[in-house]
Amino acid sequence: MKNFSRVYIEITNMCNLSCSFCIGNVRPPQFMEVDEFAFVIEQVKPYTKHIYLHILGEPLLHPQLEEILNVAHHYEMSVNITTNGTLLAKCQNTLLNAPALRKVSISLHSMEHGSPYCNENYLRDVALFATAATEKGIFCELRMWNLGGDDIDNVAMFNPLCSLLGLDITAQEAARSKICESGNTTLAPRLFLGKAARFTWPSMDDAATEQPIFCHGLRSQMGVLCDGTVVPCCLDSRGDIALGNIFQTPLSEILSGERARALYDGFSIRHPSEELCRRCGYAKRF
Repeated sequence: MKNFSRVYIEITNMCNLSCSFCIGNVRPPQFMEVDEFAFVIEQVKPYTKHIYLHILGEPLLHPQLEEILNVAHHYEMSVNITTNGTLLAKCQNTLLNAPALRKVSISLHSMEHGSPYCNENYLRDVALFATAATEKGIFCELRMWNLGGDDIDNVAMFNPLCSLLGLDITAQEAARSKICESGNTTLAPRLFLGKAARFTWPSMDDAATEQPIFCHGLRSQMGVLCDGTVVPCCLDSRGDIALGNIFQTPLSEILSGERARALYDGFSIRHPSEELCRRCGYAKRF
């Protein structure tokens, strides 16, 4: 049976921010119900032990986040969350007391100029959570996926964050010297600074490329949107490559279906079968 290193499960497509780099949601706003989430977990359990509660939207907005995490723990899933960080203070107890939680990635690049959250209080909440989480054995990644952009001063954000995190001078200087380079920098045990170039979400409105394209979609990952639509990767936020609906068709049938097989085989020869994939700038990283 095919194994995935990760399966993305979108528990909501709603967000409390409207970032310039985000493709935006065009689907009906929705929260995945707890029983629906449990059904999805039952379906994906034979394929993976690692779930990521994110495709589009802010997962910490989910009103039943604690129940969601409890379900994941019941099924012995390892949970990874990507968040803009604005609700960390509100959800801190829930997150820290979730045995299934493995990693929290905090998108610092969400703090664009003009954001009501772009202030020292935000950085303090991030630092307090990261400190408490890493002490409990949870990995934390502070993401600055905006290299090449000009809307955030990463150094100006990083300097006060270092003080709030209580980092020693050596760690600060090592990280600061590489803050404009792609890659991960260890700040402290289980605490990392992740840096990467800004990417554009793939869209059918973009021009297609005829260059060879490879992707890990349906090889090491797949995703489930909050309405149950199965997609090949975490960047198909609009369900353009709808392989089937997990609430209507068993996942095993979806993954063995004609469209899924064609996509997998197409990537094997660097010629994707789907138009969206030929418009994906992120695939250039592979």
